[in-house]
Amino acid sequence: MSLQLDTELGSIHITDHCIAVMAGSAAMECYGLVGMASRQQLKDGIAELLGRENWTRGVIVRRQNEMLFIDLYVIVSYGIKISEVAHNIQSKVRYVLNDVIGLHVDEVNIIVQDVRGSN
Repeated sequence: MSLQLDTELGSIHITDHCIAVMAGSAAMECYGLVGMASRQQLKDGIAELLGRENWTRGVIVRRQNEMLFIDLYVIVSYGIKISEVAHNIQSKVRYVLNDVIGLHVDEVNIIVQDVRGSN
């Protein structure tokens, strides 16, 4: 599914995959985030740390009525306040998607799947 933005020069189609890549890369710039986690791992109880090429597996882009929702499944670093890390991710993702693509994001939901120590 893609999002369509109409401008005076024509229309722009942005795929959900593109939105997920931008959201994932923006999140990875935040301090305290170890990486993205696969959303499929909830049932197993084990959070798999995804590599750079799989960030989109930890991001869900949903649209309901004219609203845009982003869900990010993350692994945070041990010893850092989880609520602050989550808030920073929300702010960064919302800013990047608004500034770079021009999207109004209604909600950025953070699902913390694991806490890992820094080795």
